[in-house]
Amino acid sequence: MKADSPRKRTELAPSARSGQMNQPITKKRGSSVVGGLMLGSTSKTRATAEAGSEKGRFYEPLAKEFRRAGFQYRQIARERNAAIYEQAWPGCAEPSPSYEVVRIRRRDGFQIENRFIEPAEVFPNSEAWGADGFTFTNRNNAWTRFLEISLEEPTTQERR
Repeated sequence: MKADSPRKRTELAPSARSGQMNQPITKKRGSSVVGGLMLGSTSKTRATAEAGSEKGRFYEPLAKEFRRAGFQYRQIARERNAAIYEQAWPGCAEPSPSYEVVRIRRRDGFQIENRFIEPAEVFPNSEAWGADGFTFTNRNNAWTRFLEISLEEPTTQERR
């Protein structure tokens, strides 16, 4: 049976419950809701060849793990336009992690000679540190700043 076809359920006729023999009744069940998802006879949305959505184009998301300037970064949380990364220096015998909280910005795609660079989310550069990026040695302070940024209203400011 297909997953998106209605399921059949067999019930006994009311007279069968009272001890009389009768034929079973076959009913089709309609859609059901499980965990907030509609199951059953809902139609599926088909994929299209175009990337993006009605709200805007697709931006390559920030990497969850990367290396930069000798440090290893690992994303530990992301909410809306905020992310928090654990920063570690792999060359240290006894590393103590720092935490970088960033306001995620987006940049448009652009052309370099014959190559097109796709639109992407960007990690703040050093000039934007203190406005779009913050470093903390205390994990709780980092989470506090992360929550503040994640609750901000999204801006339409993009790097170009």
